[in-house]
Amino acid sequence: MTNLAIIDLGSNSCRLQISEIYSNGKHQLIKYEKEFVRLSENMGPEKILKPEPIERTITALKKFATEWQALKDVRLIAVATAAVRQATNQAEFLERVKKEVGIEFNVISGEREAYLDYVGVSRTLTIQNGLIIDTGGASMELILVDEGQAEEVISLPIGSVLLSQRYNLGDVINPADLYDAVVKVDEVLTSQRWLNRARHTRVVALGGSNRALAKLFRWKLAASPTHVQPVHGLKMQSQDAFALMHSLVAANKIERTKMRGIAAARADVIVGGLLPLMALLRQLSMQEVMFSNNGLREGLLFEYLDHQLDGATIQKLN
Repeated sequence: MTNLAIIDLGSNSCRLQISEIYSNGKHQLIKYEKEFVRLSENMGPEKILKPEPIERTITALKKFATEWQALKDVRLIAVATAAVRQATNQAEFLERVKKEVGIEFNVISGEREAYLDYVGVSRTLTIQNGLIIDTGGASMELILVDEGQAEEVISLPIGSVLLSQRYNLGDVINPADLYDAVVKVDEVLTSQRWLNRARHTRVVALGGSNRALAKLFRWKLAASPTHVQPVHGLKMQSQDAFALMHSLVAANKIERTKMRGIAAARADVIVGGLLPLMALLRQLSMQEVMFSNNGLREGLLFEYLDHQLDGATIQKLN
């Protein structure tokens, strides 16, 4: 038996997933942890990772390291996405992580990130034709699925943290700021002409803000605290998504933290994070959105199981 640890260092959160891999190819999740490190905070147009987010990230990584130190035969896959990908001080940050924590990160391209999302979603949910959207803190990945295959994979530099900070969407929302943010998202999406091929199909959404929307909805549906639907595979009509977005926009930050399903650390970025999904539902006349709990990390897991990963990306820890 092998223990496979996967670290996904994003722009808003850092996640650890440890699975037991058996000789017959089966696997079982034994540990999952998430820390809101907000690594892309205040990067600005100069794209520099700032000291405080770096310290939060290193603290989280050191905490994660203690989780696998007691395990035997551990393999580690560590990937970094948009914040590190865009950072002008990327090399200094990665060297410090390697020196202080002993982790060597593979900084993956936006297209690679999008493809891994496709693998994670398509292996666990049925999507024959439609669109997959993964909204992170500093980027958004879009995948067009046609007859079950990934026909288009793209990463765009808009995300929950960037939009929320740039357009002041964290607390009480000014209509003019919201309008400017909506126009920006519309401009970015309408430049991708191939998106019209997904019109009237289905969208599968993942990423922290999109999943938070699903959690809000499932609590709204719940008959009791013991009968709550799982996020993975949950379906929502577009009109319900628009209604929940209305309530989020009308609320301030404190009021959002009191909504069941929204973590306090996400209350100031969820409105910005949901703008791309809302735009796609409107622009492509989609009637329904389905949510996925699986994405990049599961894509890496499946590629590991299929022996498709480059051995150089896998670190043996003990």
